[in-house]
Amino acid sequence: MGRIAGVTAAETRKRLLHAAAEVFAQRGYDGTRVTDIATAAGVSNGALYAHFGSKAELLVAALRAHGPRLLADLLAADPDRSIADLLLVVGRRLPNRRDTHGYLIVEALVAARRDEDVALPMRDYVGQRTDWIAGLVQAAQHGGELDGELSSDALAHFCLLLAIGSALIPPDLHTVDDEEWTALLTRVVTAFAPADTTAQRGAPR
Repeated sequence: MGRIAGVTAAETRKRLLHAAAEVFAQRGYDGTRVTDIATAAGVSNGALYAHFGSKAELLVAALRAHGPRLLADLLAADPDRSIADLLLVVGRRLPNRRDTHGYLIVEALVAARRDEDVALPMRDYVGQRTDWIAGLVQAAQHGGELDGELSSDALAHFCLLLAIGSALIPPDLHTVDDEEWTALLTRVVTAFAPADTTAQRGAPR
């Protein structure tokens, strides 16, 4: 199996990334061989190495292409939606997530603890994700939607911890009542509002 007739290099790369996401999520990083991914993609090992220099590089590339993007997708679908509302919507969905590709981030983080070849690109990936979320937080702070005294980096880190935790504890391991979870999240997100807004919400009428 080499390059498939009539298939462009870009399409081959896309096929490899999709196959890698599926195989890594199912078998884990250590349990996956390059040959497994090439076979799943329908190409040769040589064709795979023409696009990716190593299994570690392919793992992080697959994570970038097929990793969790719930917040980004919601923002793209409704760019005028408030950040606080987006955080609440995403948070409500986390306990019930069943996306196989969500396990990619878990596999990548575990592999990064053991393999420096994975750790280096993962630092870049996590850093870029954190910076992106922090940028959304800062925009919401400038707009008076979120408390400007909160650290945008800390809040971004908090969001990443919740998202990764939801992949570690899927519904088949533990479930939580939707209404109770929503009530908790609402309190948490409300606490992110500017102090004067929070005070007004709690003032007696």
